[in-house]
Formats: sequence, C-alpha cells, structure tokens
Amino acid sequence: MTNRPIALPHLLLWMLLLSGLSLTSCGQDAQPAADSTTEPDSLILDQVWSGHPVGFALLTEPPHQFVAYYDSSRAMIVKHRQLGTDEWDKKVLPETIGWDSHNYISMALDSKGHLHVSGNMHVDSLVYFQATQPYDIQSLERRRNLIGDLENRATYPKFFSDPDGDLIFTYRDGGSGNGNQIYNRYDPESGVWSRLLDEPLMDGQGAMNAYLHGPVLGPDGYYHLIWVWRDTPDAATNHDISYARSRDLVNWEKSDGSPQTLPITIKNCEIIDPVPAGGGMINGNTVIGFDLDNRPVVSYHKFGPEGNTQIFNARQIDGGWQIHQATDWDFRWDFGGRGSIGKRVGLNPVAQEDDQLTQRLWIDTVGTRKFRLDPQQLTVAEELPYDKGYPEQLEQVRSEFPDMEVQTRAQRAPDGKLYLLRWETLPRNRDRPRSGPLPGPSPLVLYTFD
Repeated sequence: MTNRPIALPHLLLWMLLLSGLSLTSCGQDAQPAADSTTEPDSLILDQVWSGHPVGFALLTEPPHQFVAYYDSSRAMIVKHRQLGTDEWDKKVLPETIGWDSHNYISMALDSKGHLHVSGNMHVDSLVYFQATQPYDIQSLERRRNLIGDLENRATYPKFFSDPDGDLIFTYRDGGSGNGNQIYNRYDPESGVWSRLLDEPLMDGQGAMNAYLHGPVLGPDGYYHLIWVWRDTPDAATNHDISYARSRDLVNWEKSDGSPQTLPITIKNCEIIDPVPAGGGMINGNTVIGFDLDNRPVVSYHKFGPEGNTQIFNARQIDGGWQIHQATDWDFRWDFGGRGSIGKRVGLNPVAQEDDQLTQRLWIDTVGTRKFRLDPQQLTVAEELPYDKGYPEQLEQVRSEFPDMEVQTRAQRAPDGKLYLLRWETLPRNRDRPRSGPLPGPSPLVLYTFD
C-alpha cells in the first residue's frame, strides 16, 4: 500500500528550487588553521590529495583519537593523538591510492585497544593492517590474510560490534553484479579471525549482488539489515529493496518472525518494495530509522507515479510493509553507467526527536533541509530549523581551482564533542584518471565543536 503526501504551501519555495613499505614518524605537531581566529577550534593535520574524492576515517575513543587519510603523495596515513593535545603520532602505511573513489578507509578498535585499518581496494586483494600493541599506531602490521579464502576480490570494508562486543569485519567478495557478503568475527584473546557464518550471508548466485545498509541495532534489540540487488556495474540496475533482521547476527528472520534461509538470495528474501531496474533507486541511498513506536522505517528514493524522483518511507507493520511517498518533488535524477558517480539526492533515517518524527533530506542545488513528518503517513509536514552543529562557512569552497568541492567526515564522540574533518577535492570522475591540470594539495583540517 502506498500513500501520497499532501503538498504544503510553505514548502513551495523549496520545491521550486529543486527543478532546476612502512615509514614512521613520531611527534608530528599539527598546525593551527590559518583562519583559526575567526573559526572554531581547528588544526591543520596535513596536505592531502585533491584530484578526486575518497572517504577518510575519523575515530574518537576518549582519550584517544585516530585519523586515516591519503596525503598529497597519495600515501595512506594514520595519525593518533591524546585528546587535549596538538601532538600527533604518524604512521605511513605501504598503500597508495589511484583514481578510484570506492577505495575509502575504515578503522576500528577491538576490545583490547588494538587498531584495525582496512581500505584502498575495489575488487582487489584484501588490504588489512592490525596493531600489535594497544593504541599504538607504530605497531600496525599488514595482515596478508585473515582466514585465507575469499580475500582476493574485496570491496567495501566495514567494522561494527556484535551483541557480545566482539569486532565484526565485513566486506564484499566479488564484483558489482556478481558478489557475496562476507562476515568475520575477531577473538581478542587469541587474536584469531573466524567466519561469523559458515556461508555467505548474501549470495547473488552469479547474476547480481546485494548492496547493504546495516546491520543497524534498533531499540527493539534486533539488528536490522536492508539492501538493494544490483545486476551489473551499471548504477541504473538496482532493484528490489529487501529486509532481514537478527538478534545475534547468525540466525536471521523476516519481519513476520519466520526464519530466513541462508544464504539470502533474490528468490528467498523478503522484498519491501519490488522497484524494478531502471526505477530510480540507487545503492548507497537506503537507510533505516525507527518511528515513535520503535518500528523500523526504511527510506529510499525511486521514480514516483509522475516519473519524478521521490523519497519513500516504508514502515514495518503487521508482518508486512506500508509504503508512503514522503515528498512531492518536480525533478528527476536520471543516473546510470559504471564507476563512481556524484549524488544529486541524499537522505537521513527517520529519527525520533522531542516526541516527533523528523527527517533530513539533501538536494545538490539546495542543500540539507530538516522536516517534521506526519507520524501516521510518514510524509513531509513542515520544515524545521536545522543546526548542523558547525558553521555553514565550512561548506564553502575556498580553493580557486575550478569545480572543487568540500569533503567532510564528522563524528559525535562519546565525550559529547563534534569532530569534523574538512578538505577539498575535484568531483568524482567515474574512477578514471583525469587529464589536464590538477589542483594542488588541500589542507586537511580537524575542527572541534562543543
């Protein structure tokens, strides 16, 4: 069942706008940003590669803070400091980024305080570094393999914790349109990795692969997982947004509580919305939130009845899904082709805030806006004030080189502070080398906000 939103006059203006070899170095001191007299607490950490965007990592576990990035020579760098100081320890890892925007860096600490780092791979041999001493980046060593098999065509590394607090590492084995999702569990006592599952959680059966969001631990004690299936490297071939949940990450079930057979395939999974290939849905733009009754709400975009791009919120109810069209936009984002593409639309999960439901939506021509949702229809009801937690001036490009964009990585840390990495790059280029002049290195700046 799909519900349509009611158009609101006070949102009209916003809607109209939418048309249109390891080296080490110790004791490296970060420099205060040149404009720190007019900006919040800021430190220039380094000069970084700006020829294309790729994700950096920021990890804050007071009193420790870690940053991982690619410097101006494209080398993978890890830095560490004690919070409250400007002195950083630096480790240069034997990895160099090419032109692929998929090759982001992920970091995590295990329960013993050992740092784990993975990244710079897109259907490549697993790149993994693990520290042998707690909170000591100088002890980072390459792990040639974790288990030994299914480690030659890795992409999308991600860390999270299981219900017991053990570190889980997941990645895709295979390529776009033909890959499986692998999950490994780390034993901090023995230092040994093992498979979380005896078989892949997802299996595209050689015809497709799943692009996942989650698992997200919900207020109901379940880990919730959603994904889209994608047939080929062409971004337009995403289809069939799907769902599963688990209490232990091993035994999975559908939304009605019935067991989910593993591996999960297109034939045995629970499909929330059978969006067809070419239907305006894309991997990386699917999220999970929870309504005022703690029921999961899955958000995504696809083409609506008039052919325009719209946000949809699907709520789990009575063992099924009720689908609500949340927006009434008058533009269409047509995308497709291979390689990394720039996004025109972004969305955040539905969130509980002051006894109401809110959602943040982003359009490239307008920016981020925050809305209150009708709690029953899950549609946009009114626009709300939105405080990002940092000055808008940080989103303004400062480089004079044409077509530059601002990149950020933020973390709200356990100490309550917001930490923000900021740098500038050229846009995505479908993972291909650029010809012609390139911009010089960009300052990588760390901002701190109370």
